[in-house]
Amino acid sequence: MSAPEEEEFAKLPLQEQFTHKNWKARKGGYEIAAAEFAKSKSNSPIVRDFILDSSLWKGAVGDSNVAAQQEALNAYNAFLVKAGTEGVRKTRSQTVGPIVEKGLTGRPAAKAAAVESLLLLIELDKADAVIEELLPYLSHKLPKIIVATLSALKDIYHAYGCRIVEPKPVVKLLPKVFGHADKNVRAESQALTVELYRWLRDAMKPLFWGDLKEMQQKDLEKLFEPVKAEPIPKQERFLRSQQDAIQEAEVEGAAEEEEAEEAVEIDLEPEVIAVDVAPKLPKDLNERLSSSKWKDRKEVLDESFNVVNVPAIKEGSFDDLMRGCAKSMKDANIMVVTVAANVIEALAKGLRKSFARYRGTVLASMLERFKEKKQAVTDAISAACDAVFQSTGLQEILSDVLEAMKNKNPQVKEQSAKFLARSLKATRVVPTVEQTKDMAESGKKLLGEGTASLRDVGAEILGVLWKIMGDRHMLSHLDGVEEIRKAKIKEFFDAAEVKAKWKPPKAAAPPPKAAAPPGKKPALGGKRPAPVKKPGPTRAASPPLMADDPPRQPPPTPRTAAGAKGPAGIRPPGMGLKAPSGLQKSALGLKAPAVVTSATASPKRQGMVLEDLPIPTTPRAGPGRGGLAGRPLGRPAQPPSPTPGTPQYENNNAGLRDTDRQEILSLQQENSMLRDQLSGLRSDKSKMSSQIAELQVQNAQLIEDHTRDVLQIKAKETQLVRARSDAENAVERANSLSKEIERLKREMSRLNRDVGRDSPVDNGNGRSSYQHANGGAAAPRAYSALSDVGTEGMIRPASRPLSNGTLSPEPTSPTPGRSSAFGAPSGSSGLARSSSDAGSGVESWKRAAEVTQNLKARIEMMKARQNLGRG
Repeated sequence: MSAPEEEEFAKLPLQEQFTHKNWKARKGGYEIAAAEFAKSKSNSPIVRDFILDSSLWKGAVGDSNVAAQQEALNAYNAFLVKAGTEGVRKTRSQTVGPIVEKGLTGRPAAKAAAVESLLLLIELDKADAVIEELLPYLSHKLPKIIVATLSALKDIYHAYGCRIVEPKPVVKLLPKVFGHADKNVRAESQALTVELYRWLRDAMKPLFWGDLKEMQQKDLEKLFEPVKAEPIPKQERFLRSQQDAIQEAEVEGAAEEEEAEEAVEIDLEPEVIAVDVAPKLPKDLNERLSSSKWKDRKEVLDESFNVVNVPAIKEGSFDDLMRGCAKSMKDANIMVVTVAANVIEALAKGLRKSFARYRGTVLASMLERFKEKKQAVTDAISAACDAVFQSTGLQEILSDVLEAMKNKNPQVKEQSAKFLARSLKATRVVPTVEQTKDMAESGKKLLGEGTASLRDVGAEILGVLWKIMGDRHMLSHLDGVEEIRKAKIKEFFDAAEVKAKWKPPKAAAPPPKAAAPPGKKPALGGKRPAPVKKPGPTRAASPPLMADDPPRQPPPTPRTAAGAKGPAGIRPPGMGLKAPSGLQKSALGLKAPAVVTSATASPKRQGMVLEDLPIPTTPRAGPGRGGLAGRPLGRPAQPPSPTPGTPQYENNNAGLRDTDRQEILSLQQENSMLRDQLSGLRSDKSKMSSQIAELQVQNAQLIEDHTRDVLQIKAKETQLVRARSDAENAVERANSLSKEIERLKREMSRLNRDVGRDSPVDNGNGRSSYQHANGGAAAPRAYSALSDVGTEGMIRPASRPLSNGTLSPEPTSPTPGRSSAFGAPSGSSGLARSSSDAGSGVESWKRAAEVTQNLKARIEMMKARQNLGRG
């Protein structure tokens, strides 16, 4: 756009520039309007003109030109900041639609400006109207519009949270967008669901979870897992009304916005219509519950459960049913007990607050039935007890639960204590000091039980109670607890998530200041103005008598304290009496307040140190101590002379004016504030002491672990040394055995060579002898590796030495097909072939027997010679 065109367009009124056909003219008008709004005030004419002609914004925020639209959104945001709630209400219905269709789907800068516009529309007024305008776009035919709307809703809930923006209408529409055909819509709907889960957790599931497919539920559960470990988020952006309240609270010195935030509860209960179920209950309920057959009793309870199992129940008469369920809690059949507990749970959830009248009928009997060891029964009773608590509250169930925790049965005691711990976590009402004391005492008794589960639940009760009541109320109850148990309680304290926390009561507002005397200005900040020195008498003139003041008496003659210099009976001006040492400093160890030196003060009170002492209202006996009410109306008698050395305090409160009383009140308030600070310091000291004790326990545990580790290391080192020694011994033995094996191998080879040189020779007389290779008769030798050769040609293993030095042959199985060590064939067939050369078979067998005998004799001789050679 050229410069002449810009000048020409700038001369037009802003309304004409906003509706000009040329996009450049519109863009320039938006820029000028944004600049004008930024420097204008809320009641300036330009702001008023655009509030009255709000239709201009519809075309501006939906401008067809993307560059002009971005500037239009910036101008609209500047306008909303100045126009406030009135501008929002005038333009909201015309701008939300174009912002969604054009702004949220535009360029990134335009999208950011569009989201800021939606957030401003909520901040300056309320969120319900904006959400109502956005929800129809979740059914738009274009997927990109649905994606943009879901993204904007996610940003809105992220900034303001579910306490400011009602989540129920959006949650109900989630199943519809989850079933969309476009994957981008489904992905953005998952992101919005995760953002809502950050605020609502599992409480949002009943509104939409049943309408999702199983695969969608699994995908969401995976996305929920990282969020479960995060704390509940806090509101990041505040409404204009909240901002004003925060500023007022900061001025008053109290942060009340947190209390206001906690007081708001998110209603996620489905909208249902209460059903009148009382006429539908069985008419013969009492008769069938009194039947001797357990099936009849269970059947009538099943019918009653089907009747009362509805989301909301209209009030009616259920006394007979509740008495029957309480009676069924003592039934011998556990199925009857389970169904009775289900009936109580359903009725408590349906009646809600109206169930409180039946609490006393059923709660004690349910707690008593916790003695049942079947898990299904205890689960059903626990669910029924939780429903009773939700419909009544901690204050109503506490007496029954504490009584059940005194039961001799450990099962009853444990389950009742777990019920109390769950109730403490869920309650939104802070227990009183007396109730805290009773619960703390019951929890400490459980710490001394012999069962670990009872000790743990006792520590959990104390930890949750500590989280609710804080150090101020709980440290005194934990003084006598052992450090190890206190560390366990601290673990539950750190892990507990509670919905109620004790807060100190707000300080009472200071009383209205009394009117100052005529002609004098009231002191600011509770401080007396500095005295004004004027010439004249040292005694200040008495103020005029007020309507509510008692008759003024002439002051007695002032006295001089012992040791003061001056004329007798006269005290010099400005010279005050010192207060006793006990009054110079308060019991808290703090400095005494400043000395009152106002010229308007009574001469008897000049120089006095005013402590935080109550103004006496009852006259005391004794001279010099009477108050205003104790003085006679006439001229007082001359008091007796004081004892020398004793300071006198006469009529300290006599003639007090409004300014004096106001100063005393301010000093009392200051003293009270200092006492509160000291109490806080003591609480901090107790907390630090508990932390020190906890660290000491941890240090002792670490030392013990270190000592145990050192001992384990030393034991391992000892085992390692022993293993090394055993390994060395094993190596040495292996070496010695290998040497022995080598020696035996050499001996075997030598013996084999000797055997090879010897061969049997026939002597001609039927006897065989061994002929050496050199032609001579071989001398019989001992073969340690050979055994006797039998008639069947068996070879036996090496003989083992006996105690007398001889060799004992070991029997073994015959080895057919092998030759003996002397060259003879093995087995009877070999002997037959060797004896066939002699002639007949009988003679051959005889010769074989003789040969065998000769061989045995020679072997014995060789063994004997071998033994002699060794000896």
